[in-house]
Amino acid sequence: MKKLDYQFPALILILIWTYTGLEKFLRFKQSQKAFYNQPMPNEIEEVLSYTVPGVELLLALLLLFSVTRWWGYLGSALLLTVFITYVGLIWVGAFPRVPCNCAGIIESLGWAEHFVLNLGLIGISVVGLRVEVGR
Repeated sequence: MKKLDYQFPALILILIWTYTGLEKFLRFKQSQKAFYNQPMPNEIEEVLSYTVPGVELLLALLLLFSVTRWWGYLGSALLLTVFITYVGLIWVGAFPRVPCNCAGIIESLGWAEHFVLNLGLIGISVVGLRVEVGR
């Protein structure tokens, strides 16, 4: 397999995590306000406002290096599973309001599109895990 073939899933996820993590840090006040609008206790929202973009950037960093790439894929699959669960709950009306703390152009997506995007990214993460195990 060509080098680019097995690195392609990592490249996609690196772009997504870098974009979303940096966007949340660069627009931190807006991002933090959106976290405070989530249907959960403020203490958790405070922690998440720092943790989520930090974890997104950490995942991008893990995916950059072959020695840590497996962990980056695993972390991506896990974080995306949390995101897709949250989006799914919003989509079915489990919360009284539907806040979004997405980054940039991803904010313009509807809940169905968010769900499909996250599902696709989970698929990319799983493919990446399989490629890493097979190398």
